[in-house]
Amino acid sequence: MKRATGTYVKSTTLGEVVKAFVPHPLPPQKPALALEVYQDLNHKAEMALARLSGVSGLVPSVDWLLYSAIRKEALLTSQIEGTQATITDLFDDEAGLEVSNTDDVEEVTNYIAAYRLVRDNLRDPKGLPISVRLLRKAHKLLLNGVRGAGKQPGALRRSQNWLGGTRPGNAVFVPPPADKVPALMSDLEKFIHDQPRKGEEAKSKGLPPLVGIALAHAQFETIHPFLDGNGRIGRLLISALLEDLGLLPEPLMYLSGYLKQHQTEYYRLLSAIRKEGDWESWVQFFLEGVQVAATQAEENIVKIASLVASDRRKLLESPKGGAAAYRLFEMLPMMPRFTVERVKTALGTTFPTANAAVKALEELGLITETTGNKKNRSFSYDRYIQLLSSA
Repeated sequence: MKRATGTYVKSTTLGEVVKAFVPHPLPPQKPALALEVYQDLNHKAEMALARLSGVSGLVPSVDWLLYSAIRKEALLTSQIEGTQATITDLFDDEAGLEVSNTDDVEEVTNYIAAYRLVRDNLRDPKGLPISVRLLRKAHKLLLNGVRGAGKQPGALRRSQNWLGGTRPGNAVFVPPPADKVPALMSDLEKFIHDQPRKGEEAKSKGLPPLVGIALAHAQFETIHPFLDGNGRIGRLLISALLEDLGLLPEPLMYLSGYLKQHQTEYYRLLSAIRKEGDWESWVQFFLEGVQVAATQAEENIVKIASLVASDRRKLLESPKGGAAAYRLFEMLPMMPRFTVERVKTALGTTFPTANAAVKALEELGLITETTGNKKNRSFSYDRYIQLLSSA
């Protein structure tokens, strides 16, 4: 039986009359999602997330993992939208070093700021819950001073938009008219607030949390409530809900890597929900993606922990290591590109002491000088960066 997931209404934009799609409220009905469609995949995905949560204890500081994971997610979700920035560009920008594609880097750093805003609110007892208001605040940060800055940052759109095609008449998809957006987003917010936390689905007789997240993301993308930045805010919503619903203690997983790798299928399945009423294939794809991304993140944590432990052992066994060198080494996972001046500030010490600490790590082969200059030199924790780049 084919399911109707919405209705079409006439909308006029740029002088053309088009059929805009208005989605039905969640969850899917007539028929409802069947348990057998997602039960096994959901269990595997939840187990993969549980293993990922457990393996994070391998490193001395979870801040290391968050530093890299949040940046990877920011980078990958932005690359889906066409930005060309690399992880090294991000690290160079944070180190105060020159980067060539500053506009792309700024878009990625805006995403990091938007995600921090959402996460800080969710962790603050007095902060906003996941809501239209919070997503609008995140959207304002996302578009601040970059491409799309003129497209109503922080505001639900007040005009008709469309996806694909050169004009509304040949668009691939036309989201709901602007006057429908506030009510549709209010319905989505209510659905999100009705979602059970991990372990509560049996009690509530509702859908498992991961399935609810899959539905919420697809619904957000269908509503397309902003004039720009919908994809990134929609994927930010996934990360926020994973943590908010108790599926991950920290944002350790970057699902956007899986979505980028399978980008054509990602978009095709979202379209199939609207055209064919096929929620099932999307939910299955999403759950498979969570399992794959969580397993990859777990493997990457083990690799990073092994690299750092091996390099630390090399430093501890060397007579060249001093207190400043040890302190600098422990900062490297959160400061993988740097200058001596940055080390001086980070350690709160003198330039000669900072320079000696850098020299000790360089002589042990733990870091590499990148400029070839005698002055204004910069350094890199190369093997760590290579691990993150290949993840």
